[in-house]
Amino acid sequence: MITSTIQATRLRGRPREFDMDAALDKALAVFSERGYHAASISELTEAMGLTSGSVYKAFKDKRGIFLAAFDHYRTIRRKIVDEKVAAASSGREKVIALLNVYADASHGAQGRCGCLVVGSATDLGLFDDEAAKRVALAFEQNEQLLVDLLRLGKADGSIPDHIDVATTSRTLLCLMKGMRLVGKTGRSHEEMSAVAETALKLLN
Repeated sequence: MITSTIQATRLRGRPREFDMDAALDKALAVFSERGYHAASISELTEAMGLTSGSVYKAFKDKRGIFLAAFDHYRTIRRKIVDEKVAAASSGREKVIALLNVYADASHGAQGRCGCLVVGSATDLGLFDDEAAKRVALAFEQNEQLLVDLLRLGKADGSIPDHIDVATTSRTLLCLMKGMRLVGKTGRSHEEMSAVAETALKLLN
């Protein structure tokens, strides 16, 4: 990922540069562990390794940090998904690759952190219009990817023609997002991989 830098201002008024991606990675860790409401601006500032002046100049407030972290998170996840899906051949294999991305992210320490998109849907999306739009777009993009992969599978013969693309894509979306939620309870990789394998029965 291309690292971006941003000019910020120290409390004493002297300019400094900081690594935006690295700072947002730290903010993501706080939001994932604490949730939006429980995360304090002081915790975020300390975790990001910045002065309060730098944070307020770059993001204005906690909401600004969150929205920037959300976009950063989506960029990271899209890159992972795109690489895994592109490496697979048939439409069916691409769906399998996508399900495995979710299984891999739904166990152990990463699984317990959960998904910022899923968490935001309940934690912030209900009362913040901008956050709600971002969550809705993320879900729409995920569902459209599934639609595209299922159609590809039907076209190349790896997925049966009788499969209803709209319903199946929506079902898989619910299952994948549910995997990220259940993963917060400390599931094993074997358990989540079994879920992904069972989901493939929808494509028979």
